[in-house]
Amino acid sequence: MSERLTMEDVERQLPLLDAESRPFWEAGRDGVLSFVCCHTCEALLHPPQPVCRYCRSSDLGRREVPGDGVVAGVTVNHQVWDPRLPPPYAVATVVLDADPRVRLTTNLVDVDAAELRVGMRVVPRFEHRGDVWIPLYVPSGAPDAELPADEIAPEDHGPRIRRMARPDRFEERVAITGVGRSQIGRRLMRPPLSLTVEAVTAAVADAGLDLDDIDGLSTYPGGPTPGGIGEGGISALEDALGLRPTWYNGGGETFGPAGSVIAAMLAVAAGLARHVVCFRTVWQATFAAQQRAAGLGGASPYGMGKHEGRVPGYSGPYGVGSAAITLALRASHHFARYGTTRAALGQIAVTQRANAALNPSAIYRDPLTMDDYLAARVISTPFGLYDCDVPADGCVAVVVSAIETARDLARPPVLVEAVGTQMTERIAWDQATLTHEPHTLGPAAHLWTRTSLGPDDVDVALLYDGFTFNCLSWLEALGFCKIGEAGDFLAEGRNIAREGGIIALNPHGGQLSAGRTHGMGFVHEAVVQLRGDGGARQVPGARVAVATSGGLTPAGVILLRRD
Repeated sequence: MSERLTMEDVERQLPLLDAESRPFWEAGRDGVLSFVCCHTCEALLHPPQPVCRYCRSSDLGRREVPGDGVVAGVTVNHQVWDPRLPPPYAVATVVLDADPRVRLTTNLVDVDAAELRVGMRVVPRFEHRGDVWIPLYVPSGAPDAELPADEIAPEDHGPRIRRMARPDRFEERVAITGVGRSQIGRRLMRPPLSLTVEAVTAAVADAGLDLDDIDGLSTYPGGPTPGGIGEGGISALEDALGLRPTWYNGGGETFGPAGSVIAAMLAVAAGLARHVVCFRTVWQATFAAQQRAAGLGGASPYGMGKHEGRVPGYSGPYGVGSAAITLALRASHHFARYGTTRAALGQIAVTQRANAALNPSAIYRDPLTMDDYLAARVISTPFGLYDCDVPADGCVAVVVSAIETARDLARPPVLVEAVGTQMTERIAWDQATLTHEPHTLGPAAHLWTRTSLGPDDVDVALLYDGFTFNCLSWLEALGFCKIGEAGDFLAEGRNIAREGGIIALNPHGGQLSAGRTHGMGFVHEAVVQLRGDGGARQVPGARVAVATSGGLTPAGVILLRRD
């Protein structure tokens, strides 16, 4: 029997009210939604902006609308992210009839879980909490609508790409000359800076350099960061090792976690540095253990945990406690539009676990069958436990060098063929593409404009897999199969097999089995494979590899090749 989802008597986290957000959260008192609107083109703007993103007019006002809409994505969350919101509960993306470019994150209530579907017509019901009226949604009873569409269809991002501004490419002036990593494992209980130092010194030694040769530092996200996703950034490493860089970089608004590598390439190509070490450190598993030991619970980096106060933005009351929920909303739309099934995602998890069995550094190496995958506990539909990557402690480091120095170093250099970075979608997670992981389609299309190579030339695909659906999104975006055809492409797993497949996918096991190293692990494995150092997991004859980075963040992609 299907469970009735009501969310009765839950303690919602309330939104922070300011001059911009207050009208939205108070409008429900009158049974309507209120948005900033453009008087010139009549667009609704959500979240509110000081200028219209569509016609760039500054002639703005406010408009009240009934709020009726269509479900564009829906997931039933089964994981406890916050004890105040006990599962199961449904999170949905609703596209408004008044302006389909506006998407609301909300909860669907008073509905059976089995009835939830993309295309369901819904109407708002406002829940009064203190000084706010929170818009929830219930089925309207009207016939289903056609599936909502994106402003740019997934297959139409190519024409939006800006061509190269000049014929010479900065990629030709750089190479990757060294890679290194620290111990990687679950709950290592080590100071994160010690992991960084271990990986950085290993990468520098791998390149045949001394630390005094390093004149550039680059990291993501840099600086003090919450939730165990950094060690303190450039400042912490410089102070620990006594380095004197001529160039340095750290920040989160870049091309995914491996954006630090692309930034380093630009600095080296411009002559600001000759050898830049890029690093990424995570220690989320240890951080969570420390939080539990301190009686603080497993506070989520997505804004839900045992803390008081209100949260900014427009998703705080709805229990969006993890990227699993945000990405599951996209997966549900992909499933509805293209007929994709859980078995397709399962092939990614099963294949990568088989690869991890050959990787002595992988965290999970035991066999995983499709039956195991399908029987695993549900996290947020359609994702189960094995759709989710493995939180880990560790650091990965990469040395980027000027090409004129690279062939004199200890190891054969790995050359940079092209990068893809262009953003073609809205950056806000809840306003970006409905069908794929946000920010895959633009960077992928951009990549292929900077090289004469194409998808058929790639031997190894190191594709970001915070969740299986990230990986599926990149497979389609990069053209290893057509948009909407990943379900068929992944059937039985043959096309992504390490040997004999069309493309060898994540031969180290990816983040699903080898451990979450936030993008840099894929660059590391690309270098290992192109050097021929993969041992039992080596892809025969690997000459070209693609590595992607970013999961619901601005993303990037790097195409690498043997010298």
